[in-house]
Amino acid sequence: MNIQYLRAFYATVKANSISKAAKILHLTQPGLSMQIQSLEKDLGVSLLNRSNKGVELTEAGKVVFDYATTILSLQENIERDLENLKSDKKYLLIGSCKAVGEYALPCSIYMYKQNNEDVDINLEISNTKGVVQDLISRTINIGLLHGYESNKNLAIQKVTSDRLLLVTSLPLMKDKISIKELTRLPLIFRENGSGTRQTILKALKPHGIGAQDLNIIYELNSMEAIKTSVIAGKGISFIPELTIKRELRDNVLKHVEIEGLELFSEFYIGYRKDHQLSPFESDFIKFIKSSKRGFC
Repeated sequence: MNIQYLRAFYATVKANSISKAAKILHLTQPGLSMQIQSLEKDLGVSLLNRSNKGVELTEAGKVVFDYATTILSLQENIERDLENLKSDKKYLLIGSCKAVGEYALPCSIYMYKQNNEDVDINLEISNTKGVVQDLISRTINIGLLHGYESNKNLAIQKVTSDRLLLVTSLPLMKDKISIKELTRLPLIFRENGSGTRQTILKALKPHGIGAQDLNIIYELNSMEAIKTSVIAGKGISFIPELTIKRELRDNVLKHVEIEGLELFSEFYIGYRKDHQLSPFESDFIKFIKSSKRGFC
């Protein structure tokens, strides 16, 4: 299978247009079409349905596109890692869940850099599911996860735990509520794939409550956006305590206790089992696990 043809197919699907993809790849439209046709001939399947609205993946095309995403990512990572070896530079490629990456981790990176100025750090922030995917696809080498993610390809170590608090800025809210009352509150929730969401639903499951039983008014994929919405009085939400210490201290947000329910976020650090950690990567993991990490 020709990688160049695979890249042409991938670019066409992403652009949803042969003409747009041709411009991106600096090819003529007939040249791009020929490459896609050659790929289809090599694989013995039809990959795309063409129309005036763009291109649509066939069932076979969906399978090939998923593999193309992984294959092209691996190729880019191989080229990146080989280039890093040539330059003899130290690149620390980290991914983090948003609960840590948007708040606590920047301070840790700053402190780590004080004693490791020769290490270049690249941080990618997404939800926990995204961090795991980035680890598997070798986009990153170390990931910080919200909640334990069992995966045969990953080595996982616990970093810390933190209270997950139900908070509000609404002045009329009670200080303490029942679990039944919780189901009636206008909740702002994290999206599927979020460690925070998984932790909440896991804790509510023994009480016979699922996502469908909650009054979720909308979902956001950013803890910062959720915090801003709650402060603005648009809803109530569960937020890790480490991300709202200042707001709680200044009475901008109020913790609402839930009878019989106490939630804790567990944070882990993970890396691929087949990845040979460099000395500076091992040092970073030890640093994050230590009390010196300086979470904000």
